[in-house]
Amino acid sequence: MTEKCSDPRLASVEENYKRIAERVAQAAVRAGRQPQDVTLLAATKTVAPEYINHAIRCGLRFIGENRVQELLEKYDRIDFEAGVSAHMIGRLQTNKVKYIVDKVDCVQSVDSVKLAAEISRLSEKIGRRMPVLVEVNIGEEPNKGGVLPGMLEDFLEEIASLPGIQIDGLMAIPPICAEKTELCNYFSRMRQYFIDIGAKKIDNVSMNCLSMGMSSDYEDAILCGSTMVRVGSALFGQRIYP
Repeated sequence: MTEKCSDPRLASVEENYKRIAERVAQAAVRAGRQPQDVTLLAATKTVAPEYINHAIRCGLRFIGENRVQELLEKYDRIDFEAGVSAHMIGRLQTNKVKYIVDKVDCVQSVDSVKLAAEISRLSEKIGRRMPVLVEVNIGEEPNKGGVLPGMLEDFLEEIASLPGIQIDGLMAIPPICAEKTELCNYFSRMRQYFIDIGAKKIDNVSMNCLSMGMSSDYEDAILCGSTMVRVGSALFGQRIYP
């Protein structure tokens, strides 16, 4: 139970969380899976800690930040004692890894050998193996990060030997699509890569997490095989930029 909210935005976050969690569970069942098979991660870009913490009190257990500086600014004000796991979901520069390697439980945007090597090096230095997801540029868009699909298997095999990381799955952000069928085709292709790579049983490559689907399409992503959805504006409202 959460306390009665006097702040309208707090009340909205609570209502939104309950609705989204229910829809995630329903979509999982429609996809032939159990509700607990799909993880709801809150994308917290530009969201103040008070609203993040309220979602945590409502039951949220995973948050994702896009920017290193924003994560650092919020970190001490977020209620991690409640058992919350923080993920880095935005593009990560190699020179910024040192700031977050002891603060996040997963980096979801690994798309270069250089980045993977630095995460591995700094993780080893503090005695841990960092779970990572490899970002796939499923739409092959030149302005987006991510490994091209045709290079994915070779890339995974190249970084799998790094001792300070554990490859835990894949992440993708499909292109903006006018038609739902086109969007679902991208999601389904990602699911097939996920299945095919898992079947190869590459050392240090586990396909435990397929992170795809955001506020506008998370139910479709779940129906196409997503195991983690990253929901921001549907939970917290439209982003308020400083």
